[in-house]
Amino acid sequence: MTIRIRAADGAGAYVEDVQLDALNQSTTDTLRDALGEYGVLFFREQSLTPDQHIALAERFGEININRFFTPVDGYPKIAQVLKEPDQQKNIGEQWHTDHSYDQIPALGSILVARELPKTGGDTIFASMFAAYDALDDAMNQKLAGLTATHSSRHAFGPQAYEEDDDLAGRLGNTAAATQDAIHPLIISHPISGKKALYVNPGFTLHINELEAAESDALLQQIYTHCQNPDFSHRFSWQDGSIAFWDNRATWHSAMNDYAGQRRLMHRITVAGAALTA
Repeated sequence: MTIRIRAADGAGAYVEDVQLDALNQSTTDTLRDALGEYGVLFFREQSLTPDQHIALAERFGEININRFFTPVDGYPKIAQVLKEPDQQKNIGEQWHTDHSYDQIPALGSILVARELPKTGGDTIFASMFAAYDALDDAMNQKLAGLTATHSSRHAFGPQAYEEDDDLAGRLGNTAAATQDAIHPLIISHPISGKKALYVNPGFTLHINELEAAESDALLQQIYTHCQNPDFSHRFSWQDGSIAFWDNRATWHSAMNDYAGQRRLMHRITVAGAALTA
């Protein structure tokens, strides 16, 4: 199987001439290397059943079953990412990277489009490789050696949903939101060795070596830097689209611009490895 990999503007790459339900080991290794190089891979014209979705994820590692998303009926390994026409909030609109609150963060997530709105519902991905590469020397030196605490508590705990009926039935299990983890601000990617920034607005609480006010100011400076449009790519979903992103190398944000329409996606998250600076 000969595949083509074409870099996307800003972040990620489009992978062509591949069928994800028929991978051999060589092609799997090529895709793994590409994930470490580009951070997110985009696929078109795919047709995966839920069982094939699971089999694809297991080629890259053990499945990390999400604690907080409602699973797909009959498939507990697949998380359902759903917004009904009468619901106002979507899941994942704030910039974030999945599972950074875990001691060993997830490798990546494989999202399969199941039912799409006629308009809207794109996902924007931002490259933390590009964000790191664009740091000036002074900022690079300032961030070197720093660590940050990440947590699931504020995002998925009881306080996040107790007054929010709109998310009822889509997110839950709030008592399980007890994860806290410390990671370097700058990591070496486990696959490619490339340097990447590893903080995100969704789950990062504070920089451990700084006082609260200085930490907050520096995090906001980093977040503003990472949201430079030059580092991002907006992926427009189509029937048969799949995105496979590396949580160690990207942020993502799901657009909430399809009021009155249904959007259903299936997501599987693959377990990763410990992070090092």
